[in-house]
Formats: sequence, C-alpha cells, structure tokens
Amino acid sequence: MVTALPEITALLGEPRFNWTDPAPWIELERELGIEFPADFREIVDAYGSIEVNGQLYLTHPAGHLLHSLGENITGDLELWRDEDMAQFLPAPVGADPGELIPVASATTGEAVFLRIPDNPSSSWRVVVQEFDSPAWTLYEMTFSEWLLAYLQGTDVTLHSRNFAPNGPFHEPLP
Repeated sequence: MVTALPEITALLGEPRFNWTDPAPWIELERELGIEFPADFREIVDAYGSIEVNGQLYLTHPAGHLLHSLGENITGDLELWRDEDMAQFLPAPVGADPGELIPVASATTGEAVFLRIPDNPSSSWRVVVQEFDSPAWTLYEMTFSEWLLAYLQGTDVTLHSRNFAPNGPFHEPLP
C-alpha cells in the first residue's frame, strides 16, 4: 500500500513526533484483537497526538491519559455500543470484520471510524458520523487518502476550509 504521507506532510507541515517504538501499537492491537492499517499507523507515528486545522483530533497510543488512542477507543467503543447510539452507525463498533473502530473526533461533532475489512485482501475504509445528526458517510478510501482529501479541502464530512482559510496546520495536543 502506498501511503500519502509525503503529500500530507507537504500540506500539513513537517511532523515533530516521529515515533519509532512499536510497543504501544503492539499492546493496543493485542488488546483490541486487530492490526491497524499501515497508513494510519504511519501518519499517527509521524505526527503524534495533534489537532488538525483547529478541528480534527488524532491521538497516538503512546500518548498520556488525556490524549491516548487506546483510552479514546475504549471510551468511544463503550459510547457507540449503547443501544441509543448504535442506531446512528452503518455497522456495529468492535474489532470483527465489517465492524467500526473509532479513531478520531472533531470539535464540530464528527466521529471518524475505520471500517475493518471483511477479508484480509480488502482495504480498510473510513466512516464519518455526524454526531449532531443521524447521518454517516462511508468513504471508499484509506485513512491516508481520506486525510489528504480533507487537507486539500475536499468535502469529506469535515470542512477544513472553514477552519483553515490560510491552509492546513497542526498543533500538538497539550
């Protein structure tokens, strides 16, 4: 799989995190029973826990309690498994094929999920749920393709031009 990290870096700026220790990923993947897609790991390892365009939150599994991918996923799985919330997604949340793993959120009320492939030869896909409505959208693209489209100003449910009129930017989460 070819990732879009060079194109993302050209738009978002140089990453400052550049994580190389696989231990937090191994622990999280063992806990969840999945292996995250390489492009997602590569982007999160490069940038760490960040806020993109003052809107999109990405977290790393080595982050501290407030900004830990593992803690965020655990809490979000509990939230989205609630009967009242599950009806707003196209599939159940979890770690089985076809299920959704929550991996990012936005200040504007969206939740970003990775859809686990039905079989190993299929690609992971992105689902964005608009928290303030029952609407969700499946994007037939990898996470890196989706993030690149977002940074380029393409409407992928999140609207970066509203938050980054002078171009994409990122800030580390405190």
